[in-house]
Amino acid sequence: MEKAFSNYEVWFVTGAQLLYGGDAVIAVDAHSNEMVAGLNNSGKLPVKVVYKGTANSSKEVESIFKAANNDEKCVGVITWMHTFSPAKMWIHGLQQLKKPLMHFHTQFNKEIPWDTMDMDFMNLNQSAHGDREFGHICTRMRIRRKVVVGYWKDEETLHKIAVWMRVCAGWADSQDMLILRFGDQMNNVAVTDGDKVEAEERLGYHVDYCPVSELMSYQSKVTDDEVDALVKIYFKEYDHDASLEDKSTEAYKKVWNSAKAELALRAILKDKGAKGFTTNFDDLGQTDGSHFDQIPGLASQRLMAEGYGFGAEGDWKSAALCRTVWVMNQGLPNGCSFLEDYTLNFDGANSAILQSHMLEICPLIASSKPRLEVHFLGIGIRKSETARLVFTSKTGMGCTATVIDLGNRFRLIVNDVKCIEPKPLPKLPVASALWIPMPNFEVGAGAWILAGGTHHSCFSYDLTSEYWEDYAEIAGIEMVHINKDTTISCFKKELRMNEIYYMLNKALC
Repeated sequence: MEKAFSNYEVWFVTGAQLLYGGDAVIAVDAHSNEMVAGLNNSGKLPVKVVYKGTANSSKEVESIFKAANNDEKCVGVITWMHTFSPAKMWIHGLQQLKKPLMHFHTQFNKEIPWDTMDMDFMNLNQSAHGDREFGHICTRMRIRRKVVVGYWKDEETLHKIAVWMRVCAGWADSQDMLILRFGDQMNNVAVTDGDKVEAEERLGYHVDYCPVSELMSYQSKVTDDEVDALVKIYFKEYDHDASLEDKSTEAYKKVWNSAKAELALRAILKDKGAKGFTTNFDDLGQTDGSHFDQIPGLASQRLMAEGYGFGAEGDWKSAALCRTVWVMNQGLPNGCSFLEDYTLNFDGANSAILQSHMLEICPLIASSKPRLEVHFLGIGIRKSETARLVFTSKTGMGCTATVIDLGNRFRLIVNDVKCIEPKPLPKLPVASALWIPMPNFEVGAGAWILAGGTHHSCFSYDLTSEYWEDYAEIAGIEMVHINKDTTISCFKKELRMNEIYYMLNKALC
């Protein structure tokens, strides 16, 4: 966890004023230093908190916020009003701030010192109304932020801060995210396309087309020794039949070529500084020249586990969101993956959706060691024996998300799901998960469809709707959450009210 976020920090700024004299300012500063040290030493926060001092004037606030904007390590700012800090002094700074904001409503002391409290103590410890003053100006200025309320040492409070920090890290990562599309959109699919210009403006990431011929130029530079070394890693890391190591067989050749494809993909992604990619199984290179002899499914599975975002069939929005999920998920135990709604299983209260894809499911969600296998894949431009990792996912609760383009806005759709134990699939050797969308199959699937959800989504066992609420708040996009309390009637009303809100908001702007 420390390694994953070691290049990031969150700034802590305390609000006060000079009305109460220099001794009060010194006390505020001492309390703030102690709090920041306590937050960092709690072991609960993934990102280091850096105290940036007490702000006592408009110029001080503006200076700190401008510096935050220009510091690449700073992924967010926490503000706390120790005393009463007149909010007009925050206006110019808030107008400048471009980093995510968290307003921390807490207090240095946990309890009121009933027997000893005097007016000096009252003047110094004024978070109860100082934070309301700051909250008012943020609301009046329509500042997007997260408000965390609670004592700064409490587990629940630390958890909320940690969630926001992870989202800030994911957001910062997406601001220079490059997604490469090897091949273009497939078969006129609407839901996986969208406005790339608006996505870059609103969500930060840039999407570039990359011809497969350029990828093939990287593959031509991969050496046999490099491929041999990677194949040895495959056989060491994954269960497999011993016969798969027979170099005279077609199956071994397919594993070997998969390793070559992985090395080529990793090289071009690294060379171009890309954080994610999409593939297109109708474009694998020219048959009369350099090409992939199979869909690079094994390569995609392993690259996802390393942190590269992936989207199938040119789905660049899923590739970007997949990367963001991986960043936010770092240091958490249960894993994440790109997934696709594959087929339905009607079974009363246990009616569920099989999640899979042809090949490209991340092994981070596997319930046990993945198995390396080679089987025929009869889809795409190059139908052939194809290497892949086969496994089933862990059971338990999780959360899946997707972003869609509605023309006038992006909508983030989030669904709580319950992964259950699947039955064996002896004739479908792919990685898969089986889940029941909350609150049940009929409502969960129906609400997802009504919201316009994609057949691709980005899943995590560890992330919850709280992460996505924070993400949507920072991005300034719509979010709808399908959960245990969702009803179709209320969900329809929410969608209609949201439509009115965004139409009016666009008209007013």
